[in-house]
Amino acid sequence: MKKLEHHECKSALLPVRDTLDIIGGKWKILILISIWEGNKHFREIERSIPKLSTKVLSSELKDMEANQLITRTVINGFPVRTEYKSTAYSETLKSVIAELHAWGVNHRKKILGSDGLKAHL
Repeated sequence: MKKLEHHECKSALLPVRDTLDIIGGKWKILILISIWEGNKHFREIERSIPKLSTKVLSSELKDMEANQLITRTVINGFPVRTEYKSTAYSETLKSVIAELHAWGVNHRKKILGSDGLKAHL
């Protein structure tokens, strides 16, 4: 394999960095999974993810909407409700997240032994 120059390495890693910027952090993948599982309203999403604050959820949803992972629709009525839905674009992340999950399971087995869950129980 040919050794890459610095600018070639940086260029090759840029798409990975972009992906991590979009889905990285503590909450984005959990929020996305919550929406995929049918939680459409702010409070439903918030309640489905322990320790997620209202302020952080609001910020993350805005960021995810800006990156076209979700849509936000205001539904008139009493009370006014806001509905969040995943986009077809966000659906393309399902295989990426599945691969991250598989890697994480294997990593836990390698580092922690067995299924690796004992360390967090």
